[in-house]
Amino acid sequence: MTLLSIQDLSVRFGGVAALDAVSFDVGVRQIVGLIGPNGAGKTTLFNCISRLYTPQSGSIRLENQDLLALKPHEIIRLGVARTFQNVALFGRMSVLDNVLVGDHSHIRANPIQSALRLPPSGRMEREARERALLALDVVGLRGVAGAVAGALPFAIQKRVELARALVSRPRLLLLDEPAGGLNHTEVAELSQLIRRIHAQLELTVLLVEHHMNLVMGISDQVVVLSFGRKIAEGSPDTVRADPGVIKAYLGAAA
Repeated sequence: MTLLSIQDLSVRFGGVAALDAVSFDVGVRQIVGLIGPNGAGKTTLFNCISRLYTPQSGSIRLENQDLLALKPHEIIRLGVARTFQNVALFGRMSVLDNVLVGDHSHIRANPIQSALRLPPSGRMEREARERALLALDVVGLRGVAGAVAGALPFAIQKRVELARALVSRPRLLLLDEPAGGLNHTEVAELSQLIRRIHAQLELTVLLVEHHMNLVMGISDQVVVLSFGRKIAEGSPDTVRADPGVIKAYLGAAA
């Protein structure tokens, strides 16, 4: 069963084709890796799904819902959450407050109730706090909930950002280079964490990543882009042996 369907997606910036008629599907509860050399169009595709960019043509559907007809905040309410290539935390805020930011789509407090701390507002704040703490539990960080986010090691900040995405209770999780800047030990720990989150929360995951061991180790399917076009799709073993993929990464001489 398909959860996310990308069909003939094209994006141009001036005369440059960032995406050129890209099509692929992501099945329910799959982990799908999206790989390709720098400039292949991977983050552009993520930005289209999360509605930061509007493509010139093509479609993006989450089950039967046309995502291109929606605004970014509506995408979140449908159950799509993402992390970013560059950690985008509020450095001076606590870890818990950073995670609470990710739950904004579920908080419906009336401004007057919040200002006067009336019972409905207080209840919603307590519920939001508990959801945030549960998200921190998932990534193993409840113990640093009160710490200043910007003072934490980079690998921990990555986990905070992941918790912020998870607190919205998504069905589809978009991970944009989660292993970027991590050492080999941290990458191995991240691989185990993604597997655990995927199984525990029954998520569908679309993963953009340059770290090939991570992608090939956890993905059910892999999609390869090069210069905005899809050049391969299949199981990790199939993609790893594809001559077009080898050429894109290593050059024609290889």
